[in-house]
Amino acid sequence: MTVFVLDQVTKHWINARFPTMNPFHNHVAPELSITVIADFFYLIHVGNTGAAWSMFSGQSVLLATLAVVTLVAIFFWRHSLGLRERLSQVAFGLLCGGIVGNLVDRLLHGHVIDFIDLHFGSYIYPTFNVADSGICIGVILYLMQSLKAPADGKPKPEAS
Repeated sequence: MTVFVLDQVTKHWINARFPTMNPFHNHVAPELSITVIADFFYLIHVGNTGAAWSMFSGQSVLLATLAVVTLVAIFFWRHSLGLRERLSQVAFGLLCGGIVGNLVDRLLHGHVIDFIDLHFGSYIYPTFNVADSGICIGVILYLMQSLKAPADGKPKPEAS
C-alpha cells in the first residue's frame, strides 16, 4: 500500500507540474525538468505506453491486461509462493503496489507516468517511477528469499 500511495502522490505532482515528454527523449530541457543533481539526476514527465525500457510501446491495453492477470495469479497461487515468510510478504507487497500503481496510470492516462531520469555520462538510463522501483526491489527480495536455504538445514520440499 505504501508503494502505491507514494507512487500515485509523486505522479500526481509530476503530472501537475510538467507537460508530458516523449519516452525517447535525448536531452533534458531545463524548462521541462528539475535538476536534482546536475548531469546525473533530473525530474521530468515522460508518458510511457510500453513496459520497461519502452518495450511493447503503444501496447497499454495488453500491458494492463497482463498486470491484472499477474495480480490474479499472485492471489490464487499465494500459498505456493511461500508468502508465510516476512521477507516474501514485503517483496510481494512492493511488487503488487508497483503493479497496481502502473495499472492505475494505464487506466487513467493511457500511459505510465515516468519521472526519475538518470544520466551516466552520455548514457541516459530509461526514465522510471516509484512503482517501477517497487517492482524491481520486490522481485530482487523474492529471488533472495527463494534462493536462501532453510534455517533448519533441510532442503526445501518440492512444489507440486
